[in-house]
Amino acid sequence: MRAALSVAVLVAVNEWLSWPPLMESALAALLTCLCDAGGPIRKRVPALLSFAGVGALITAGFGLVQPAGFALIPFACLGIFCLSFMRVYGQAAMQVGNVLNVVLVLSLDHPWPDATTAATIAVAFAGGSFWALLLTMVIWRLHPYRPARVAVAGIFRAMAMLVGDLQLLLRAEPNEAAWERHARAHRRAVREAIEQARTVVMDVLRTHGARSLRAAQGLLRLETADQIFVALTALSDLLEHAREPAARQAAARFLRGLRPLLVMMSRRIVADDGAQMQRLARPVSTLGAAATALPDEPLRRVADAIVERLRVVLAVGRSVGSLPYAADDVPALPLVERVLAPLRANLDRNSAALRHALRAAVVAAFGLAITFAHPGPYQHWLTITMIVTLQPFYALTYARALERIGGTALGGVIASLIAHFCHTPVSIAAALFPLAVLALSLRAASFTGFITFITPLVVLLSELAYPGTSSLMVVVMRALYIFIGGMLAVGGTMLLWPSWEPDRLARELAGAIAAHGRYAASELSLLLGESGAAAVDQARRAAGMASNNLEASLSRALVEPRGRRSDRLEAAMVVDAALRRMAGRLAAMQLQKHERWPGDDAAWRRWRDWIGAAVAQLGVGPPGELIPRPALMPADAVQAESLARIARQIEVMTGALARSAA
Repeated sequence: MRAALSVAVLVAVNEWLSWPPLMESALAALLTCLCDAGGPIRKRVPALLSFAGVGALITAGFGLVQPAGFALIPFACLGIFCLSFMRVYGQAAMQVGNVLNVVLVLSLDHPWPDATTAATIAVAFAGGSFWALLLTMVIWRLHPYRPARVAVAGIFRAMAMLVGDLQLLLRAEPNEAAWERHARAHRRAVREAIEQARTVVMDVLRTHGARSLRAAQGLLRLETADQIFVALTALSDLLEHAREPAARQAAARFLRGLRPLLVMMSRRIVADDGAQMQRLARPVSTLGAAATALPDEPLRRVADAIVERLRVVLAVGRSVGSLPYAADDVPALPLVERVLAPLRANLDRNSAALRHALRAAVVAAFGLAITFAHPGPYQHWLTITMIVTLQPFYALTYARALERIGGTALGGVIASLIAHFCHTPVSIAAALFPLAVLALSLRAASFTGFITFITPLVVLLSELAYPGTSSLMVVVMRALYIFIGGMLAVGGTMLLWPSWEPDRLARELAGAIAAHGRYAASELSLLLGESGAAAVDQARRAAGMASNNLEASLSRALVEPRGRRSDRLEAAMVVDAALRRMAGRLAAMQLQKHERWPGDDAAWRRWRDWIGAAVAQLGVGPPGELIPRPALMPADAVQAESLARIARQIEVMTGALARSAA
């Protein structure tokens, strides 16, 4: 709504004053909203101010020297390289750099006749950016703690979806493949939600201080949600192997009460309604009774742990003390070091970011050459499409090209329908508002949806900027150049410094195996009393993130044209599923009661050493014959069965990797 309003107001003012530079202001306002990564204002303002200043200079400077023609291509490509390389500084810098690339290409579209005109356009651009900044940061400012609440609430929604899928699995026939899909999809989604929320919450906490009540609430809710996720991981592992009908039915009743409770907690966290949150005490008590009714003792222990964590969420809603340890009082690096460290780390020929920036510059040179050779009002879409479609990895570029082409085709149809009914500047300006709302709303959820609605927005803005332009011609030319640009971007990724995913997949696979080995070692050390829960939590998080990275690499590898059905990919998928099962069993072991019997310590140490050695053997290359598992088992039958299941997963991974290496 704010992005739409920022554009609509300037378009309306232009209709009143008839001052053409205001259309540059409207474009700048829209682009400012597009490069706003969100989050705490302290981090957003510098990025958006930088965009306004640099964008104004680029627009005026390159527009003023545009008549130089082909001689500008090396300088433009150098600028595109630098702006594309900004991704080494994080997500916000990457978005600013990408949008500034668009500004640079557009600035080469029309020459400014003199320095006065160029200065006027620069002021108009900066003014549009400042207007969007003023609207989003001052006039219509959102609650400063809301990003943290929304991020934490997203964890509870993701866990509710996980629980819903568990309910479906319990009603279906036992199917190992279905449980693997459940672990891969839902555990990954929850872990990503937790890590995203952790970043947002810590940003808010650093901004408002450790003694901020609401910031501390967000941190405690985040940590509690992480613990609930651990318990849910253990619960899913236990339910997968539960065969007794009574246990499955009782577990289904527990899940039936848990899912809506997680959804309601999510809504109340976003609303920041403490009174409504306390009304969930009765449903939590009812859920506790359902947990007590579980006939299987391991299931009951895990369910009780979930209920206790839910009670903590309710308690956090009432009051919380200060968190002197949560401010992360690590001294910040000097500004020069913060600037130079990412550059030093990525000025390497194997850096994906460096290769991407070089690729973008070379591909842009080809597009700019076509633009200068055949000047016109639409040619810039070719270069823009090539730059914004290019991604560091082939698979992402290919997917982005398909999404952009498909979204443009759908958006062209929408633009044609709007142009058929809207003939005056006022009616066109009115149509811009809902298009901007839909485009910016869908940006984070669906890139195809975003392109679908941004296309008619751009077409209508072009019609306002150049009256008399045929909307059908704009749609056709935009679709044509986007199709050509998308295909050239895919070709550029294949020909220029290609880095195929199987090479990265091998590294991610070794990293995931090693991370789970460390998780298993820390868990068994905890059961021996030789390490603390904090070390286990850290190892568990690292293992979860390593699995997510492995699955992201697998997804990219499956899109690439070479080796889609190779034995390596199949082995990596088997290992990924086995690691997820291994992590679930380790989480269950931590929550289950552990009885110490004479001789148990020796058994635990032998198993810890065996798991470490076996996992190390898997991570260093083609596995040989697996080391025999220890014969000595703990006296606790439940824990002994858990160790046996972990051993079976290691054996499965060994067999899969051995077959792929043959």
